[in-house]
Amino acid sequence: MMRKQEEIDMTNTESEERQDLIIYIYEGHKDAFGVKGRHYDFDSMSIEDLRKTADYIERSIKESIAAEQAAEAQALEEFKAQITKVIESGAGNRINALRWMTSSETFYHSQSVEGWVYKQGILFTDYGRELVKELMGIVQFKSEEVA
Repeated sequence: MMRKQEEIDMTNTESEERQDLIIYIYEGHKDAFGVKGRHYDFDSMSIEDLRKTADYIERSIKESIAAEQAAEAQALEEFKAQITKVIESGAGNRINALRWMTSSETFYHSQSVEGWVYKQGILFTDYGRELVKELMGIVQFKSEEVA
């Protein structure tokens, strides 16, 4: 026979696990699918339902990360190929190629540079972060007019 304190401890443990699973599902849904999981009816879910849903969220997060990494790798490959193509088209070197590639853009500050690199799909890669630093010394900045 279970003592009263043991029953309370088990209830607290399950209650804590339940709350942890709810938070994980709610927050993890955003990592997996881009939006928070506001549609779940957590009150009607058993602890086993919550565990299964948390496992599903975990798998989905891993798939999302893998897809993101694959897209970044593809974008990086395409960007490097574009630089090579511009060099071969007459730029002659990497710096000139980057000047040519950014010549139609207007840059006001470092965030503009980051925005351009973001559009290339590579900002959050090591290469992209180094490219931002490189571009900071290459692009021409335009001062913003004060109204």
